[in-house]
Amino acid sequence: MPYSPRVLAATIAALFLFSAVPPAEAAKKKGSRPAAAQTRQAAKPKARAGTRATTPARGSSARRAAPRPVAPARAVPKQVQLERLYDEYWDASMRLNPLQATFQGEPRYNDQLPNILSAAWRQQSHDFTTEWLGKVEKIGSDGLQGQDLLSYEIFVRDARASLAAERYPSWMMPISQYYNVGSIMAILGAGAGAQPFNTAKDYDTWSRRSLGIPDLFEQAIDNMRQGMKAGVVQPRDLMEKVLPQLDAVIKPTAEESIFWSPIRTMPESISAEDKARISAEYKRMIELRIMPAYRALRGFIATEYLPATRSSSGLGALPDGQAWYANLIVQTTASQQTAAQLHALGEQRVQELQAQITTVMRDGKLRGSQAKLLRGMRNDRQFQYSDANALLNRYRQVQQQVDARLPQVLDTLPKAPLQIRAVEPERAMTAAAASYQPSPPGQSGVLFVNTRDLPSRKRWNVPVQYLHEAIPGHHVQLGLQQELTKLPRFRRLGGDLAFVEGWGLYAETLGDELGVYTDPYDRIGYLYSRLLRAARVVADTGVHAQGWSKQQAVAYLQKTVDMSADDANAEVERIMAQPGQALSNVAGLTTIIALRDKAKARQGAAFDLRRFHAEVLKDGSMPLDVLDHKIERWLAQPAAATPAPAP
Repeated sequence: MPYSPRVLAATIAALFLFSAVPPAEAAKKKGSRPAAAQTRQAAKPKARAGTRATTPARGSSARRAAPRPVAPARAVPKQVQLERLYDEYWDASMRLNPLQATFQGEPRYNDQLPNILSAAWRQQSHDFTTEWLGKVEKIGSDGLQGQDLLSYEIFVRDARASLAAERYPSWMMPISQYYNVGSIMAILGAGAGAQPFNTAKDYDTWSRRSLGIPDLFEQAIDNMRQGMKAGVVQPRDLMEKVLPQLDAVIKPTAEESIFWSPIRTMPESISAEDKARISAEYKRMIELRIMPAYRALRGFIATEYLPATRSSSGLGALPDGQAWYANLIVQTTASQQTAAQLHALGEQRVQELQAQITTVMRDGKLRGSQAKLLRGMRNDRQFQYSDANALLNRYRQVQQQVDARLPQVLDTLPKAPLQIRAVEPERAMTAAAASYQPSPPGQSGVLFVNTRDLPSRKRWNVPVQYLHEAIPGHHVQLGLQQELTKLPRFRRLGGDLAFVEGWGLYAETLGDELGVYTDPYDRIGYLYSRLLRAARVVADTGVHAQGWSKQQAVAYLQKTVDMSADDANAEVERIMAQPGQALSNVAGLTTIIALRDKAKARQGAAFDLRRFHAEVLKDGSMPLDVLDHKIERWLAQPAAATPAPAP
């Protein structure tokens, strides 16, 4: 399942933007023998047919020797067979998709760039998924328990979902401003991504990989032409944003190009001879291979594709678009709810959260309308920071508050400590206000705080951001997952976006227990963040299932969450480009809360919030339906006898 949304989200992270969260760390490849070889070694040799026992001579004192029993071949346990298959599958998937391998830190295929947009590759991917699904299902799940059962369920579910998604022609729309193969190649070739540029070999490796760029871009053009014939094209507003992205890459000389960046920063350890050779090769590569491919792609979009783009905004306007969106709902939420049901649920949540904000305003004697209050919270200088240290210290203050009460909600924490640092200046322009970076084993996880543009960093945002990104949010969930070193790599290096972000959102709801929402403005900041996400659900389903125009969705966000026109426009364009993505995070939150409520009702007085959290987290991320099945099995055990969380 090389194109499983779950796997790609983890491995290609924000570049591919397919439904998942990046992995905690790209692990080193584990050496293993082929499963077949291990099986052969486990079997004992059979006795040769036709041999007879030797009879002692008459009168001999020697007794007849008893025949030695032949030891039967030892059956390889089912879980061991599956572990070998998962390991073989992962290595095979890296070979099939070298880009995925690069983003996972597997360097062996860094020189390869297959045409992943071609029909041949799609067929190869289909055959690959079908083959490995068949191998795993042939062994079956009977008798499996614990992690073995979870691995089976996750693998089978992801593979089936990947095959089901093949019905829909996403390949006809390979480019938008949020997924631009040109931008991905530029990030890799500039040394700003996973492609390494540390040695002369690394430089040669990228040069060989770049050989595939012209074919890949030509295929993107061909796919879009097929989409034009089939009526499967992008909205015009999205493609207009692509042209400036390509223009930023296209330069008349190699030295002006972003692809020249590795030459400007070439390590001193590379010899002068190699530097000269590599520089000459890169100049030819950029000017004669890469730039012509970019110009051809840009020219096609500007002259042929842009006039053929559509004025509609949602997926539902495309052929079979409603079924396509329904499939994405299943993919992103692991739910059988319809778009209409999710739309109504989103509207209900919006009303509930608006009512909660009103209650906080009344209790805190805050006057005026919600819109006026929110506008004031964004613009009033009392909520801004005068210097970077004040902002960082505010996060550290919340950290101390959380640590003091954390044992009330969690008794299982990652071994890695947490550090709070400012974002490096070179990343500050594009970095989020706060973001979590998992650590290699033995090192601290890091909560990066963006100290650039201090007026935009609001005091009331800090508590909710800390809970989400740090503790008990991503630092806890990703940190614990990282310690599960015995998991198959497709689980350890993967991550289900709905689970990962759902847990982050759920962590925000624990602010009362952790004592960080005592200030009314902090509480409103938390409720406002939830209001925004609920409104995104309404807008997503409105655009893709109910025929909302872009203008309708923008107006809705402006009215509902008092968002500026520019911000609302950007939100809606992301919804247009990534159908269903806004649903996944809220689905994760909703599922975890529902499971907690079920556990409370089922276990009664024996319910322990810490034990519930440990059960949710102890096996790493997983699709929400698999999580539901896992918790159901846990609840079927007597509450007093539930196993302690895994160390």
